Amino acid sequence: MSGAMKKYVLWFAQEHVDFRQAEIASLMRIWNIQMDTSADHNPERPFWVVGMANDDAARKLASRSMSLRCIFELWAHSNQGLTNFHATLDNYIETNRKSLANHFAAKNSFKITVETYNKHFSQKEKVAKIETMQYLPVEGPVNLKTPDIHYWYIEFWGLDPMNVPEQPHDVLFGRWIADGKRDMINEISLKHRKFIGNTSMDPQLSLLMANQALVRSGDLVLDPFAGSGSLLVAAAKFGAYVVGADIDYMIVHGKSKPTRVNQKVREEDESIYANLQQYSCGGLFVDVLIADFSRSIWAENMVFDSIITDPPYGIREATERIEFKAQRKTTVMTEDAVHYPSTSPYQLCEMYKDLLQFSARHLKLGGRLVCWFPMLRKDQDSDVVPRHKCLQLVAKSEQPLSGYSSRRLLTYEKVSDSEAELNAFEMPDTVVHNFRQRYFTQLAEDNGTRKERRLALREVGREEAKKRGKQQQPDGKWRYTQETPDAN
Repeated sequence: MSGAMKKYVLWFAQEHVDFRQAEIASLMRIWNIQMDTSADHNPERPFWVVGMANDDAARKLASRSMSLRCIFELWAHSNQGLTNFHATLDNYIETNRKSLANHFAAKNSFKITVETYNKHFSQKEKVAKIETMQYLPVEGPVNLKTPDIHYWYIEFWGLDPMNVPEQPHDVLFGRWIADGKRDMINEISLKHRKFIGNTSMDPQLSLLMANQALVRSGDLVLDPFAGSGSLLVAAAKFGAYVVGADIDYMIVHGKSKPTRVNQKVREEDESIYANLQQYSCGGLFVDVLIADFSRSIWAENMVFDSIITDPPYGIREATERIEFKAQRKTTVMTEDAVHYPSTSPYQLCEMYKDLLQFSARHLKLGGRLVCWFPMLRKDQDSDVVPRHKCLQLVAKSEQPLSGYSSRRLLTYEKVSDSEAELNAFEMPDTVVHNFRQRYFTQLAEDNGTRKERRLALREVGREEAKKRGKQQQPDGKWRYTQETPDAN
């Protein structure tokens, strides 16, 4: 590492592992942070040792991260056992005694947190670990609630709980700098949100998308497939003005069937705007429009800072667009009749073509499009993703959805304003063409038809009932008989 940089440990929550690097790279861009990443990130470990200029840079990075549990300044790291670790830490303290003197001063209270990964330690064992570091020249009092200096001691015992090694793989020690922003995930939890739909985005993923879109305070952000507005909430939480659009009148106006258990009808004030008001972001709401994305309603000179969206895939939500007919049936329509336009399927290959071309035209230069792209797991080795000459693909992260399907989060950055390249869309349609049909075909091949799956589940239920001593009664139900000794 460069001598001008200090070593820090990025300690991650072990979820959505494939999204870490893309989020950290985006936050570096937002805060203009220089980082030494010569130590490659290993997704099988919950930490990443990096270099940064100072503590302020580390605090900025943590202030928006959804992946980070915390950041601490690294003092010692060993993968050669505890003896080597203690020698490394003792040597670091002796070598840097003058620069560390203020941390150990009598005026500063302290606390040492002992963390173990993949192995449980009792409180007594944790105290014993702390006592092995008697050589720490701390002079201040212990304060377990609000210490001036907070040290972290971590032992990493691998990821396999069925094969825990005799010695930890890694031992790390350092000074805590800042926690990540994971409390925001609970703050906008779907459990307590005013208005949700069938496909409301998980809060952590929606906030990750906003980070990867480089959403900043004062930006104008669009979600052209807004649904119940989860992505608009995430963008607004970072201070952006938000605009949405969707073809579904019922969901936009909060008139669709409730999705919460035991809720019979929606409340009158359920809406996307109500969600933003709930999170004190009502002043950042611009509007949500009823619009067919295949036929743009936007002026040519309309410019957005970011576009973040989750297009429908045709599985849980239909992919539709308005069908325009050449002639009206006079026997059906009259001039004063209310017209409900018919819809036709909106193929995914056409939808992504429209999305990338729209982004190439309406994003600012340097603005980002962040969107989900569905795939079957058998296609995961394929690099077939939508591409456009005006948009550079800067990140792609995968989220498994089932044993046979997944989706990739694609992040594009606009790099060209060339009129000649605005329609330069590239993607063989073999992966997304008729995705719905391919999805259900794969499902049937792997698990049989719906009827076959139900029969298989019933057979499993019968076998389990027999094991527990139940017998099938004339009415078809399985019950314990009076002679069964374990009926109670």
